[in-house]
Amino acid sequence: MFNHILVPIDGSETSMLAVSKASGLALAFGSRITLIHVIDNYPFIGVGADYALGQNEYLAAATASANAALARGVAALAAEGLHSDQRVIDGHVVHEGIVDTAIAIAADLIVMGSHGRSGIEKLLLGSVTQRVLQDATMPVLVVKGR
Repeated sequence: MFNHILVPIDGSETSMLAVSKASGLALAFGSRITLIHVIDNYPFIGVGADYALGQNEYLAAATASANAALARGVAALAAEGLHSDQRVIDGHVVHEGIVDTAIAIAADLIVMGSHGRSGIEKLLLGSVTQRVLQDATMPVLVVKGR
């Protein structure tokens, strides 16, 4: 039913719940899994030129964080006997990085976590999951955080 599952992870417990759900689906359907972490390469746009020296430090820290999150996902899948591909995606808009990657790798399912924010918190922080649901051309399974 699902040949290739894309799982975007950010290192949170909610994203690890999505890895667990994807693991069960992959075992049931014999699916491939690709884990991704999207890094915003330009988080300081509009701040001014004073941040220029901080950009390299930010990218190094963001890449290290992405690799740690991916390693955690790989380990969880390996514990279930599953192999996965993993990628760090450079993208200014996280939901676009997720959807574009899903299309590029021909994923037929996205499994991702949602932090379940509401009210002013959702208004201020936005919802990557909501934007993926709006833009994806393939099914999206949303795993709600505890």
